Amino acid sequence: MSEEIINIYDENYQLLGTANRDEIHLKGYWHETFHCWVMSRENGRDFIHLQIRSAEKQDYPSLLDITAAGHIMAEESIADGIREVKEELGIEVSMEDLISLDVIKYCVILENFIDKELANVFLYKNSKSLLDYEVQREEVSGIVQVDFDQFTDLWLGKREEVQVQGFELNSAGEKIKIDKLVKRNDFVPHENSYYERIIELIRNHI
Repeated sequence: MSEEIINIYDENYQLLGTANRDEIHLKGYWHETFHCWVMSRENGRDFIHLQIRSAEKQDYPSLLDITAAGHIMAEESIADGIREVKEELGIEVSMEDLISLDVIKYCVILENFIDKELANVFLYKNSKSLLDYEVQREEVSGIVQVDFDQFTDLWLGKREEVQVQGFELNSAGEKIKIDKLVKRNDFVPHENSYYERIIELIRNHI
């Protein structure tokens, strides 16, 4: 059983108490998370960066996901969630570097797993290369980028697949370049409305 103790809330963001991570996802309690989407701009094109979740992850192994994200522990503030950027991506970022986008409520229900998140969402504009990321292998197996217009068309149903480029770690921990097509089912199944809202919010800042 997970030892992570997390605050739980009602749907109106009123604090109810605490529970461990396993109980939260079993019983479907609302809880706070930290989401950081990283963008870059190259040759006049905007790119959104995605992490490849480790194959060892309990939830959604090997799927594409938010650049860096995690739960907010009971004793933490939202700002403490920035630790996820350093832990998962290996880059130094301060809260002053981030653009606060919104708190997004969403729910995903799978067999024996209910994820009801109050997601505190931020944007970070990165000027470094993808190869500058030093990912936490237990959590992340690689980083890719996708043209933001293609990403938008994918989640608005205007295209079936998009081209991603980046790297994935091999068994020796070496960064192996990848360049491939992916579809919506290659992503963590956040609600479509979540992706649509993210696209809308990011467009206001690029």
